[in-house]
Amino acid sequence: SRSSVNFLTLPAMKLIIGLGNPGNNHTNTRHNAGFLCRDFLQQEWGYGPFQHDKKMSAEISEGTVGKHKVLLVKPTTFMNASGTTVSQLVHFYKLQPEDIVVLHDDLDIAPGTYKLTNSSRAAGHNGVSDIIEKLGTQDFTRIRLGIGRPAEVSGICMPSHDFVLQNFSKEELTTLSALFPQVKDELTKWLS
Repeated sequence: SRSSVNFLTLPAMKLIIGLGNPGNNHTNTRHNAGFLCRDFLQQEWGYGPFQHDKKMSAEISEGTVGKHKVLLVKPTTFMNASGTTVSQLVHFYKLQPEDIVVLHDDLDIAPGTYKLTNSSRAAGHNGVSDIIEKLGTQDFTRIRLGIGRPAEVSGICMPSHDFVLQNFSKEELTTLSALFPQVKDELTKWLS
């Protein structure tokens, strides 16, 4: 007798990609809000340690939420080349843009708040811009984690690219981390 696999029982795969820059000197920078949120999710969902996948230019931790197999992804490229990792994963696993959520910092959103958007432009975020360019579409979900603008947060006017590469203050990190359980709830809804 021939054994057959019922493909309807295989879990659907979803990617949750946290954006940031690799390296210890970037760990707590504002640009790494997506990495920090992704690390929180890994702990909360009890996923295994992140494994380096050289071919995908990423560190990946996997598990399940409901009927979905979920890959938590940290690109090992720098922020501006995030699309390389995302497009490699999408093509390798034959996924659609709607199977992806990208977590990232956002200057236009106040600290302590976040915004879930679908199919929106990059609005100057280089990591998101690279993903849109490499996928050829903006039709994926984003969770934009508010970090605010330099003058609002620090009272100092400085270029945005300098601001995002600075470390969070202790207060900012506390404010950001308080968002993560809400983001987890949003993602759980998205996965159901």
